[in-house]
Amino acid sequence: MNHEATLGFDDTALGRGLPAEVEALIARAGALRHAPPQAEALLLQARAMAPTHPAPLIALYRFHFYGHRLREARAVAQQALAVAREALGPAFGRVPPSNEQARFDAAVRFYLFTLKGQAYLSLRLGEIDAGRAALAELRRLDPQDCVGGAVLAQVLGRQGRSDDDEGFDAARTPRGWSPEVPA
Repeated sequence: MNHEATLGFDDTALGRGLPAEVEALIARAGALRHAPPQAEALLLQARAMAPTHPAPLIALYRFHFYGHRLREARAVAQQALAVAREALGPAFGRVPPSNEQARFDAAVRFYLFTLKGQAYLSLRLGEIDAGRAALAELRRLDPQDCVGGAVLAQVLGRQGRSDDDEGFDAARTPRGWSPEVPA
């Protein structure tokens, strides 16, 4: 029996229900920072052993992100979005989640933060259209900006302008989606 199936996504997002063997693989990978190929192999093994648990995905994402392997990190983010969508059900996204869900529901927050990460990585990779599309979806699903994605839209909106441009005051940049900065 799949132990993950008996737990809700909220439990697994909080790290519960991770089989001890998988936890040990992730810990061993963390100790092998000096040996990336071996660490990656352990993380892929952990992912295969707990395919619907967020912890191996998060560990693999971080491994690629902090290793400056942004394309690989984005591919893991896409896998994480699929896992979260499965947990949220087929109706997720037809109507934006409530502000309370965006603030407190672990599966919704996992999805929104992952979408934000995907947008960031796309922008960093120079894939502006993909980043813009992810930001538009994030804006639609999180209109109150509970996960802080609007800052990426503001950065995108300032593309090609310097901080010295007239009218820009970084200290006074408002939080939230700005009507004049399209995603």
